[in-house]
Amino acid sequence: MHLRIFLTGMFISFLGTLPLGTLNVAAMQISVSDGIRPALYFSLGALLIEIIYVRMSLVAMDWVQKQERLFRWLQWFTVLIIVALAVTNFIAAASPHVKKNIILSHTIHRFWLGVAMSAINPAQIPFWFGWSTALYTKKILLPRNDIYNAYICGIGLGTFLGNAVFIFGGQLIVTRLNANQGVISWIIGGVFAVTAIIMSWKIVLNRKPKQEAGGKR
Repeated sequence: MHLRIFLTGMFISFLGTLPLGTLNVAAMQISVSDGIRPALYFSLGALLIEIIYVRMSLVAMDWVQKQERLFRWLQWFTVLIIVALAVTNFIAAASPHVKKNIILSHTIHRFWLGVAMSAINPAQIPFWFGWSTALYTKKILLPRNDIYNAYICGIGLGTFLGNAVFIFGGQLIVTRLNANQGVISWIIGGVFAVTAIIMSWKIVLNRKPKQEAGGKR
């Protein structure tokens, strides 16, 4: 029972982390510009908040269901952050004097940066609300603390492994392609810009990200 829910949480979380999004692309860029260790710190901070959100959603599902307006405002705030990330990447790519994204390479410790960026990311809340509800319906997830703990541990590991794909994948791409920082900044800036456009379009259409977006980022 415990192994099953652990693996279920890990599998869902891993696959949910793979679609391009704010946190995994940010982790990749930190890996490329600042190194693997800061990127891992960033991922640990992000998954800590995700675990807290999942735990809160498990014990307060009725409250979560009623917070659509709050999530909508958080989504727009997240769009602004993504736009800022895209702009700073374009500035770094266009200016020979700017080598790093000034937001992601700020003096704040990357762990706390991951905490902050994950805390304002609302997509993961309805994502896990939807999956947890489905698992409850199928009797895979049960309202017991030991089951919750196994579920949350699996989620944490899945998120970490998913981010590791981007962290080490970014390093591999830079090594294999011998790409310079300017090219990388243009590419990542483009990814952030497209992400902002897609997310804005979904908000305007009033589409919830939990099932349709294919990811939690």
